[in-house]
Amino acid sequence: MRIGLLTDGGHPYPTGETGRWCDRLVRGLARHEFDIYALGGGASAEGQGLPALPPQVRRVLTATPQAPAGRRPPRRERGEGRGYGRRERQAFAAHFGRLAAAICADDPAAPAALGGEYFADGLYGLAALARDHGGLAGELRSETAVRILEGACRAPGANRAVRAARVPDHLAFASELERALRPLSLDWYGDDTLGSVDLSHAASGGRAALPGLLAKRFCGVPLLVTEYGVQLRAHYLADARLGAPARALRYGFERRLAAEVYTQAELITPGNAHTRRWQERCGADRAKLRTVHPGLPADRFHAVGEGAYDADPGALVWVGRAEPAKDLIALLHAFAEVRKAEPGARLWLFAAPARDAESAGYLAHCRALAAHLFPDEAAGAHAVGDNPVSFEEIGGPEAPGLADAYATASVVVLSSVVEGFPLSLVEAMFCGRATVSTDTGAVVEVIGGTGLVVPPRNPRALADACLALLRDPERRARLGAAARARALELFTVEQNLAAFRGIYLELMSHNPVRRESADGTTAPQPFAHPAEAHVPGRWAAPAATRGPVVRARPAALLTRERPAAREAAKGAAHE
Repeated sequence: MRIGLLTDGGHPYPTGETGRWCDRLVRGLARHEFDIYALGGGASAEGQGLPALPPQVRRVLTATPQAPAGRRPPRRERGEGRGYGRRERQAFAAHFGRLAAAICADDPAAPAALGGEYFADGLYGLAALARDHGGLAGELRSETAVRILEGACRAPGANRAVRAARVPDHLAFASELERALRPLSLDWYGDDTLGSVDLSHAASGGRAALPGLLAKRFCGVPLLVTEYGVQLRAHYLADARLGAPARALRYGFERRLAAEVYTQAELITPGNAHTRRWQERCGADRAKLRTVHPGLPADRFHAVGEGAYDADPGALVWVGRAEPAKDLIALLHAFAEVRKAEPGARLWLFAAPARDAESAGYLAHCRALAAHLFPDEAAGAHAVGDNPVSFEEIGGPEAPGLADAYATASVVVLSSVVEGFPLSLVEAMFCGRATVSTDTGAVVEVIGGTGLVVPPRNPRALADACLALLRDPERRARLGAAARARALELFTVEQNLAAFRGIYLELMSHNPVRRESADGTTAPQPFAHPAEAHVPGRWAAPAATRGPVVRARPAALLTRERPAAREAAKGAAHE
């Protein structure tokens, strides 16, 4: 099959866990062809050039929706269409008005038409304008758009939070909305681009799935959405720099977009039950949801998991990125209680390199707190003092790799107050280490009874759980062995690839494409690569090779024609 992989800020540039997951997916499913459509690789990533890609990647198209307003727009925005005249501006005002009304609507009080239907009509109307008349950037930045938005905020039935919006809020949100809707102006929706793929696979929800919505609308391409984090929640937390009214407007847009994506998707694959609950709350049909845990490479942890390294029996280890959500402050206070009961205990903090000033400042604050709570201690009058808390960097002398960090641990600790899918816990489980975690995100689902879980922001409970495991080596060994077995069963790359291999075939069996046959006619075929094409010898006929894609009409029209086609076939058979 030919898969259109839709990404936002990740693959094909090796940035973030989503980018690494996409790379493993593309390399692991070598029998499929992939076209990669990447939004927001970023200037720094694009400057490094594309990494080496496997031969099954046919093409890579990139766009940068984060580009400043002064940057030259995409090709279709530079005048391919006829431009905006009076009628086009009137059509823009009508479509944008429906979109703004849906964004500002208060769910409990508004009629159903003022929600999803208004949003969908406005979104696809704007997309059609962008396709036919050269993009939307100018109109979305116009005074007309700001005035329409202001009117929607003050209309009856508008959300109380957006009614408080003032001109600065309208301008701030209009700028955010223009960036979010830039995918509508891309030239990705023709028969030679997304229209030629058999399946669109969005590697995340939100903006990454927007090209998939348009491909389904304009070309009838089915859409698969994979979410390993809640995009709606992430956007809301990331918009702290905006005022409360502008944040409410942005939340209204992301909420409506998520609902439309979930409505149009053929199948949605959340990475854990925590994400699944958010999707259901945002309107996803439970029948479309299928949990597929993200796969991590377990090979690099085999030596530690098989017992090739001896752990320090009194060592607590934390691994991750130093940021406020990880709540290292609570962990340091919990370790102070542990040291009172077990003076020989040590805490190792292995942090990834700081990626911004906020992370560096938080790490410096944690170092200062550790120095205050644990003054350097010496065994005797002539010995050099040592601090029981060690701050190390992944890739440094003490931990050249992640496996070396976990090899130090007797117990691995997670103290987060906000967490999605806890990758560090899965890595610790691959290493056969007992764990103590806070109950947040998908922690309980991942642990599954193979570790201790305590409430977040509770240093006393965290300390008690750590002490319970430090004092009971047999229990640590049992929990570590059970954790390793669970991780190898549920969270490997192999199980993830097997799940998506089956999902791709299932979706294509329900959404056949139209391929040209030897006599020039077209007929639905459930698979792009028939099974007999992979059989060696005389069974592989030349007709089994891949032919050109022909999409005569959208899939919705094909669906309506199928009953008539079946009746005609029955009549022919009877004659």
